[in-house]
Amino acid sequence: MADGPAPFAAFEWMIAWRYLRARRAEGGVSVMTWISLIGITLAVAALIATLAVRSGFRAEFVDTILGANAHATIYSAGQVNEQGTVDRTIADYADLAERLGAVPGVTGVAPLVKGQVMATNQGYNGGAEVFGISASDLAAIPGIAESERTQGDLARFDEGIAIGSALARELGVTAGDGIRLISPEGVKTAFGTSPRVKGYEVVYVFSAGRYDIDRTRIYMPFAEAQSYFNREGVADQVEVMLEDPEHVKRMTPALLQAAGPAALVWTWQDMQGGFLRALQMEDNVMFVILSILVLIATMNIVSGLIMLVKNKGRDIGILRTMGLSEGSILRIFFLCGSATGVAGTVLGVTLGCLFAIYIDPIFAAVDFIAGGGVWDPQIRGIYALPAELHLDDVLSAVGLSMGLSFLVTIFPARRAARMNPVEALRYE
Repeated sequence: MADGPAPFAAFEWMIAWRYLRARRAEGGVSVMTWISLIGITLAVAALIATLAVRSGFRAEFVDTILGANAHATIYSAGQVNEQGTVDRTIADYADLAERLGAVPGVTGVAPLVKGQVMATNQGYNGGAEVFGISASDLAAIPGIAESERTQGDLARFDEGIAIGSALARELGVTAGDGIRLISPEGVKTAFGTSPRVKGYEVVYVFSAGRYDIDRTRIYMPFAEAQSYFNREGVADQVEVMLEDPEHVKRMTPALLQAAGPAALVWTWQDMQGGFLRALQMEDNVMFVILSILVLIATMNIVSGLIMLVKNKGRDIGILRTMGLSEGSILRIFFLCGSATGVAGTVLGVTLGCLFAIYIDPIFAAVDFIAGGGVWDPQIRGIYALPAELHLDDVLSAVGLSMGLSFLVTIFPARRAARMNPVEALRYE
């Protein structure tokens, strides 16, 4: 007995293609095919665009954190002083910095003095956090020294202070202007501690890429910060920069061993862990929601195929009497449905990738049409809506759409294959 035709033979493709091109009398089938195609295209495009924005937002968020903050911070556990309070300052900060700098994987170490101040200028006020740091250590912070939106000269840092662009805008100052800093940790007198008020020249205005940093941060020369905050001869903490900050947890034991038994380590993941976990949970929820949208779009294929099978009942009966097997009929209608899914997926991938690539002009146009203010950095934290295309994200969207398209196509195709040719031709 001769073997039958191979699966997905040329005639099966030809018949499927003819069925997809519905005549005017079968316009309903054509309309359903177009609805299915457009639905899958938009759903896949939305999924890829969302995954790209998600990846870009996380990358931008982490980059701005790592670009302007320490990857790990070493604190002192503290000891009780003569006044009965806990003193957490670090007296041997130079030796501590040397020991930490010798740890493999550490790229930079910077002793720091920190304090809270009120910055004022001609009636404008703003709370700020002062970071006392040496000029060489500040020049090694990429988010500050390599900022694209800067004013002034960082080489003059020892002559004044550096402030964030949002704080400078709030105070109405630019590079070369002067501001006053007011600290409650001021001059100690017989009547107590009086606030310290001192004027400084703004020699450098930076933009770290995050609004909360640009709005609150001031950098001051280390020696001046020691004097201003009554920290003569000590530091508040030691900041550590790592070669691989994403795996900072692996470095924690080595840092603790180098810092000594009285040290504590606080990493950037500890500081932002809650937000990163919230981002991850939001990513998972969004993927599930958009996957449901893809499923709904692919369900239109079922409607179109059911209509096609009903309209082609006579043709199915004739094909079966001509010798076509149930498998051939199933594959013909499977090709009809899956072709719509494949075409919609391809168009959706193209549209989603174009959206991610040209997100800046698209967002600028949306912002212009809306009259501005669509993206508020005070709420979002970063200054722009980023997008990053990753191959695994695109492949996951393609796999989901194709898999669902193939899956939902099987059921109406099986119905067509199992149609009784006698019943299909009874009234013909």
